Amino acid sequence: MPLTLTFATRPSALARWQTNYVADLLRAAHPSLAIEIEVIVTKGDRILDKPLPVIGGKGLFTAELERALHEGRVDAAVHSLKDLPVEDAPGLTIGLTPTRADVRDVLICPAGYTLDELPAGAVVGTSSPRRQAQLLAHRPDLVLKSIRGNVDTRIRKAREGQYDAVILAAAGVTRLGLEDAITQYLPLELMLPAPGQGVLGVQCRADDERTLSLLAAVEDPNARAAAQAERAFLAGLGGGCSIPVAAYAQASGAGLHLRGLVASPDGSRILRVESTGADPRALGQSLAEEALARGAASLLGD
Repeated sequence: MPLTLTFATRPSALARWQTNYVADLLRAAHPSLAIEIEVIVTKGDRILDKPLPVIGGKGLFTAELERALHEGRVDAAVHSLKDLPVEDAPGLTIGLTPTRADVRDVLICPAGYTLDELPAGAVVGTSSPRRQAQLLAHRPDLVLKSIRGNVDTRIRKAREGQYDAVILAAAGVTRLGLEDAITQYLPLELMLPAPGQGVLGVQCRADDERTLSLLAAVEDPNARAAAQAERAFLAGLGGGCSIPVAAYAQASGAGLHLRGLVASPDGSRILRVESTGADPRALGQSLAEEALARGAASLLGD
């Protein structure tokens, strides 16, 4: 009887791509492994007319998949790590972080304008407080409008004229082969990414040694370390997806260099911090403490 792993995935094209990508990595590492996939519709997939922070934030895309894990119906679930709460769900763990994709955000504008070329008053679609704050810091004359839906839905809404432009994660757009829609890759100096952006997190039961052993074969330690530092920064600020916080860690010598950002929602005040350290979680926590000491709490209070 072949060795089998069962994955849970959300129904979107991106979620399916991510799950198939991880499945292919595992098949290459374990040629005798059979993989089954169960599609699960989450609350976040069903409620598309309200901004995420209003209806519950990141857990909207994970609760049903986590329930399937706890019940033993599936062995693993693939997520965009930035969609997972910073604290592990009880009894679950991130068993795999494969190699990171492009961390940048992109502008998609059917008229072909870059961010600096957009006319005053142009309507830009984003439901991310992090993106909103950084956009308004650079272009306070833009009109930002909430947008929901999967990647191709958001691109379609821009093409239909509901928005002059939309902001999306480069990783999701390129994973779906939609690079031709990208007008501009936004530089990190202008748009620092969400903690864990571009990283996939494969969740499994913390005591499932068989699954953990299989997943370990395709782990990328650099991606895990960077994500740990970024998410520790977010955790140190007490944050979720409803606050304007960004972070990005890169390998630097024997450790990591971590950049963090905290902003007021309207982008009128932005606090930037950075530091280098060897321990990812300690680095993220200490940088969060520095940000709080420099006034981050008042920004988050806004």
